[in-house]
Amino acid sequence: MLYPILRSSLFLLPAETSHDLGLKGLKSLHRLGLLRLLGPRPPDTPVRVFGLDFANPVGLAAGLDKNADYLDALGALGFGFVEVGTVTPRPQDGNPLPRLFRLPAQRAIINRMGFNNKGLDHMVARLRERRYQGVVGVNIGKNRDTPVERAADDYLACLRAVYPYADYVTVNLSSPNTPGLRSLQFGSQLEALLTQLKAAQAELAVQHGRRVPLLLKVAPDLTDEEIVDIARVLRATACEGLIVSNTTLERTGVEGARHGAEAGGLSGAPLTGRANAVLEKFAAELDGALPLIGVGGIMDARDARARFRAGASLVQLYSGFIYAGPALLREAVVGHRGD
Repeated sequence: MLYPILRSSLFLLPAETSHDLGLKGLKSLHRLGLLRLLGPRPPDTPVRVFGLDFANPVGLAAGLDKNADYLDALGALGFGFVEVGTVTPRPQDGNPLPRLFRLPAQRAIINRMGFNNKGLDHMVARLRERRYQGVVGVNIGKNRDTPVERAADDYLACLRAVYPYADYVTVNLSSPNTPGLRSLQFGSQLEALLTQLKAAQAELAVQHGRRVPLLLKVAPDLTDEEIVDIARVLRATACEGLIVSNTTLERTGVEGARHGAEAGGLSGAPLTGRANAVLEKFAAELDGALPLIGVGGIMDARDARARFRAGASLVQLYSGFIYAGPALLREAVVGHRGD
């Protein structure tokens, strides 16, 4: 397979440099019609979730393509859906370099990117141009310098701008790299924010003649009491879905590793057990009230199957995709089919 050779070369470079080069290379292969060199597309395994039809239940998580610059190329690999972003109303540079670290021995990544993105206008322009016909989710956030008490303004601006072009919208309150953001996941703050967004969604549905599902993405660093509270708010506000989970601030599994003590969110294999456990708890608490997307530490087909067994209707890849490449996408789809 070509991907392991490409990965070995890219891993010789700083993480963010290789990230950018890898995406540009993928776009070039797509333009030249050579994506097949990375392996065969997964078979169609249609599923219907949130009222949307997915070619298969395995998607790409937000964060890899922050600006929808590579949407068509990524979609052509055979993902059942692609989530782009996180996008904020205004462009922002994110945190200072270096801010992305690979831990190959642990099959992990630590990032403190800080919602670096080109802003809403750029995202909307790219979504207008997309040729990918699969399901596209847009992950929305707030600008770093927007006070937490004004966060709703940013989320509403994002929702209104991307609504005509998104198949679903994810409210990201779970990044550990924007100060104060995770506080919005709880209690009255969460309920107030989601209530405002759901009201805007209802208005936009009438305006555009279609209802775009609204999802929430949560962190894995939650207590049982916090899970119960978030589930209550999701039911009360009639949110259409939940993504479990973002990166963790825990460092279990990377103690003593090079870069293991870097600040930021940890993803990859060390997150597998924690993300699966939090998904199981949400599934039990929500009891089928809304669909769940499982993400975090899905490194092989077995991990994907575990998320489906835990209650996920769909799964998303990120770090596992970086380490295993498109082969993981096919394995996860085939594993779901039971082939």
